[in-house]
Amino acid sequence: MADVTQRILALLATLQTGRAFSGDELVARLGVSPRTLRRDIDRLREYGYPVQTRPGPGGHYRLTAGAALPPLVLDDEEAIATLLGLAALAATGSAAEGSLDEAATRAYGKVDQFLPKRLRHRAGRLRASLETGTAAAPSVSAEVLASPADAIQRHHVVTFDYVGKDGTATSRRVDPYRHVHQNLRWYLLAWDTEKTAWRVFRVDRISDLRVTTSTYPPRPLPADTALDYLRQGFDKDRERVVLTVEAPPAAVADTFKYQDAELVALGERRTRVVLMLDTWQWLILNLAFLDADFAVCEPVAFRTACQTFGARLLAGLDQGSLTSANTGR
Repeated sequence: MADVTQRILALLATLQTGRAFSGDELVARLGVSPRTLRRDIDRLREYGYPVQTRPGPGGHYRLTAGAALPPLVLDDEEAIATLLGLAALAATGSAAEGSLDEAATRAYGKVDQFLPKRLRHRAGRLRASLETGTAAAPSVSAEVLASPADAIQRHHVVTFDYVGKDGTATSRRVDPYRHVHQNLRWYLLAWDTEKTAWRVFRVDRISDLRVTTSTYPPRPLPADTALDYLRQGFDKDRERVVLTVEAPPAAVADTFKYQDAELVALGERRTRVVLMLDTWQWLILNLAFLDADFAVCEPVAFRTACQTFGARLLAGLDQGSLTSANTGR
């Protein structure tokens, strides 16, 4: 399949030069047989590319002028994934003008125009059958994501105005490193030149971003990845909690879907869970929805707190039974 894809892309790249090519010329360029060439030409036509053929002596293949954008070379699964991805992105944020979610909404309504004809009807049916719930997330400017991306590749310094979580507005000058998407939020990890330290900025709080012509030398990140660094910041005031659950990872993952959980299968019916939590109460809340036996391995303070709460819960149930008996209920 990879060979077929490579052949099709090589054929398309050749034809998109605008020249007319004889069959023998294409066979020699691509290193394929005449029969394979004819099959690949038919595939391009199925994808929606208008390949003109002139048979006989002096015959040739030529890609005729089409739409401003050629049809996307997507198979059925890729077309479905594209539509669903746009739908999921469009369901976040407030659809403010110029935002990423608003752009996704517009693209979602027109992407089938650039699909091959054989996929357009299916894409339309999929869109008509789909509804998405709105996720509460701040809108992010598409430009504020795109501009730092260019600066990251070219090692250009950027400046912007930033509003902190306490509402304080500041001006920043940074060496951008990575964009990170986590928990429906976009973050920019960068080296703050004034504070001479790594900082993480919420992209939805950035405004008036400007890419300068100044360059900076790359520096090592104090973590394996940008996501690891972001998680370290989230978890700095949290406790590491380790559980063993008598259930497969799929069932456990559903229970902890709103937590940043690391799951390791210890067999078909047992899972090791590592969480970073603020308080033991959050652990109790999640475990209440887990229909499986479990063991709290660490920390000791969490295990002790759960034992105390369990005793209190049992005592409360016993007191409730006595009260009911005394009142005749």
